[in-house]
Amino acid sequence: MHVAFSASIKGAGIVAGGPYNCAGQTSYTGCMYTSSPSITQSISNTKSWSGNKIDDIKNLAKQRIYMISGTADSTVGPSVMNQLYKYYVTDGKFIPSENVVFKKDLNSAHTFPTDFDSAGNNGCGSTSSPYISNCGFDGARAILEHIYGPLKPRNNGALTGKFIEFNQDEFIASARANGMSTTAWVYVPKSCSDGDTCRLHLAYHGCLQGYEKISDKYVKNTGYNRWADTNNFIILYPQAVATNTVNSAGGASIPNPNGCWDWVGWYGADFSVKSGKQSAAAKKMIDRITSGFNPIDAPTELQVLATTDNQVTLGWRAVSSATGYNLYRNGAKANSGIITGTTFTNNNLNSGTSYTYTVKAVSSAGSESAAFNSVTGKTTGAPPAISAPDGLTASDISSNSMTLNWNSVSGVTTYNVYRDGNKLTSVSLTSYADKNLVSGTSYRYQVSSVKDSSESEKSNELQATTLTEKVCFNDNNFNHVAQRRAINSMGYALAVGSNQNMGLYNLFVKTNLCKTKENYYEIN
Repeated sequence: MHVAFSASIKGAGIVAGGPYNCAGQTSYTGCMYTSSPSITQSISNTKSWSGNKIDDIKNLAKQRIYMISGTADSTVGPSVMNQLYKYYVTDGKFIPSENVVFKKDLNSAHTFPTDFDSAGNNGCGSTSSPYISNCGFDGARAILEHIYGPLKPRNNGALTGKFIEFNQDEFIASARANGMSTTAWVYVPKSCSDGDTCRLHLAYHGCLQGYEKISDKYVKNTGYNRWADTNNFIILYPQAVATNTVNSAGGASIPNPNGCWDWVGWYGADFSVKSGKQSAAAKKMIDRITSGFNPIDAPTELQVLATTDNQVTLGWRAVSSATGYNLYRNGAKANSGIITGTTFTNNNLNSGTSYTYTVKAVSSAGSESAAFNSVTGKTTGAPPAISAPDGLTASDISSNSMTLNWNSVSGVTTYNVYRDGNKLTSVSLTSYADKNLVSGTSYRYQVSSVKDSSESEKSNELQATTLTEKVCFNDNNFNHVAQRRAINSMGYALAVGSNQNMGLYNLFVKTNLCKTKENYYEIN
């Protein structure tokens, strides 16, 4: 799952697991016990499937992995996990070594380690049901903290959230025939139900740990929910079930009596890629949960307040947490700078022409909300003989150049480009690179359509400013995000434009970030 859907996943915690696609190449027994399975084909498959059967492996470079192998584990021993480490780090070179923690000094058997007692759990040195043990080590914390960063203290009392039971048949056809129970759970902390922004963690149980084998012990006794309650994590617990004999990808015909997740190929030879039945179902669950995320509420009640021959004035209801708003006309942003009020007059429009508008709120971190509704405003007067281009924007802004882009006009093959009221050139494309400009200088642009010997009115005026020579900001990552030089993504600061990972989003990590062009920053 981690390798196949790396574009959607931040990292993985692996307790007693072997190399990627191991049992797809050999008998599954060669991937267990005290074996040292070859990883040559695993690495080769990962590279050849990249961007096709699986997500681009470039995503793996920024992943964080926590591996746990018990010294007394004879089911999936340390030698197997040594090969997994080599696959990720030393031989495969998919993930930097500093992003991977391999804990192999825990004196435990084949079990999920915790640091608290729960009724019915087995001893740490025992490989027996429910395979959850007090080993004096909090496995859930170790995994969550390594992937997501520092955590607030866990809730050791009564949980404040709720367990939601749902039907997995909605996400996979013939769930039970494909090794998945009809029932699964998701734990939702109260803070998430109340509207806080929350992260999603997918917690796969091990073999013999599904609900039909050990009831709700894995869902409730592993410790994930205690950390979720105080750190805004939604925990998804999909459920596997035992099935009868089917053909495996390795060529053998074996049953899945232990209700394992498909790491052998019981339900199709594509079990380890994106089309695999179980992984594809889990991805649908992820998409369902995350589809409701919006970083900020959408403005409501957008309406047209007034129109003239060349103006449309709009208004909307304020969003309390917004720092401003962006207005979009026919899909393109109509404002050059953020709108701080709840009204806006769109100027320089064509007479007798209809325009469709939406408005989005902007958060303090620079994220946009969804649009709540759209409205259509029509200017008064007679429409022009030829429509003027709309959607004029500037991109690739540097200290001495910028590129203008606009929407095409039906039936028009030539456009005039104006700078500061003076005609620059005529072009046949819907873009123009204006060069040899002065750094740190503001310019005003318009374009018009030309058909035969007739020219349309000029488009909306766009004002854009060239950059000064490379400007750098040496500040902590929290301030970089506050100043919109970076964004906060799952607890990490990412530079705007280059998307470079600057490290943890906090006051303690400092980064020298340089602006090399408009809305584009690089680590220096």
